[in-house]
Amino acid sequence: MRHSPQSLRGMVSAPHHLAAQAGRDVLADGGNAVEAAVAVAATLAVVYPHMTGIGGDGFWLVAHPDGSVEAIDACGRSAAAADLSLYAGLDAVPWRGPLAANTVAGTISGWALALERYGQGMPIDRLLRDAIHHAEAGVVVTRGGAEIAAAKGAELRGLPGAWCQIFEPEGRPLREGDRLRQPALGATLRRLVADGLGSFYTGALAADIAADLAALGSPVSARDLADHRAEPTVPLHVPVTGARLYNHAPPTQGIAALLILALYDRLGVTGAADGFAHVHGLVEATKQAFLWRDAHCGDPKWMTADPQALLDDGAALDAMAARIDPATALPWPQPSQHGDTTWFAAADGEGRVVSCIQSTYFEFGSGIVLPGTGITWQNRGASFRLAADGWNALKPRRKPFHTLNPALARFDDGRIMAYGTMGGEGQPQTQAALFSRYAWGGVDLQEAISRPRWLLGRTWGEDSTTLKIEDGFDAALYADLAAAGHRVERVGPLTAMMGHAGAIVRHADGRLEGATDPRSDGQVAAW
Repeated sequence: MRHSPQSLRGMVSAPHHLAAQAGRDVLADGGNAVEAAVAVAATLAVVYPHMTGIGGDGFWLVAHPDGSVEAIDACGRSAAAADLSLYAGLDAVPWRGPLAANTVAGTISGWALALERYGQGMPIDRLLRDAIHHAEAGVVVTRGGAEIAAAKGAELRGLPGAWCQIFEPEGRPLREGDRLRQPALGATLRRLVADGLGSFYTGALAADIAADLAALGSPVSARDLADHRAEPTVPLHVPVTGARLYNHAPPTQGIAALLILALYDRLGVTGAADGFAHVHGLVEATKQAFLWRDAHCGDPKWMTADPQALLDDGAALDAMAARIDPATALPWPQPSQHGDTTWFAAADGEGRVVSCIQSTYFEFGSGIVLPGTGITWQNRGASFRLAADGWNALKPRRKPFHTLNPALARFDDGRIMAYGTMGGEGQPQTQAALFSRYAWGGVDLQEAISRPRWLLGRTWGEDSTTLKIEDGFDAALYADLAAAGHRVERVGPLTAMMGHAGAIVRHADGRLEGATDPRSDGQVAAW
């Protein structure tokens, strides 16, 4: 079992070791946690292109030394031309291809706003230095990256754009140990340095992006790019035993992550972490949280329910918790969400802690890689429903529902915890497992992530809604869950199906402690 690294001056946790090192070096060069997070984000966009990229969206939580927590929403809206007529004859938005690339990419705007509000002046060329180097010189393909490239090649290589040129340059999927080079993406990053991050949305670079999108058949236009803005927002929050939890407001599923832990906290569960009462309680709390989420969450401008009002209403939370049977599983035929993502965190010696998440949605997003810029465009808008109204219905200039959600906790004893994971539907569930093990079960931070996990529903393209559970729990747990009515599906030892989690805890005395997921290619880089 890996131990939890500790340090005093700064720390980064990221799902790829090169990204963690890039952020750590920014801290060592005098940058703060926000600037380190931008370096991590940029590097992940290059070294983890199957999970994230500058053609996707991002969400930020920033905990400040004064005790405040602020958020940034860098989610792109659907194109002005993305209406029901564009999809005439289709039952759903395609998961891949030009019609899936129907929303603006907000990631870069999030970097820009974070640096504007919270940066301390480190030059952008320094922050993007490592990302540019890895794009131009190449990066060694990991086993996980090679497996995903091989698994998804058949559905991606026939799409318009430069996917094959970049990810199958020798006419086959890149293998573990091969070198992935992305010169066009490197050139785009250099243009962002020269012309500013805003050039992604206006100016010559934006014009080139829009021209490529149009040529490939995407509805996203130059006007859509120019009209985009990242937005500072107020995070959702809820008190639980020993801490106050924070997560991102809609269009993310942050409300679900908070509800799971708030409802579970009301169950009065006793006993060891990962026993039946713990796992069953969290799974049943997940069901209640997802029912509310799926009925209400989406673009906040179109929502009729107030998630913070729900979190503030103790009686309403008590009533939701009372629906949970401590011995019997609620039948669960509900559909679930896809999603592949990168979560990362950074903390500096001044007490600032960042929890950040960015994604292109599916592996390689829409599969549309812009030939002129090397950008892989997201397919987040594929989650829209082709309906005239209702939950997450497609409308022009509307934000899609997001599985992305970064998490933070402020403990009553002065600790600050940034935590999160990729994994679509599994994100709030893994957050709940990690937090409850560490905060309430007394489990070491790294062990809380390394232990086996579970997933109710679908991720990584799976359609089943079973309770998937890794090997490694006490043998009786599997039988006890099945006897309670859970549709248990054992999925073997540690698997990426359960996400790539990470965490950083800043203790009241300034000590930093970090953890990363053995299911990922990640690392905790400490200074």
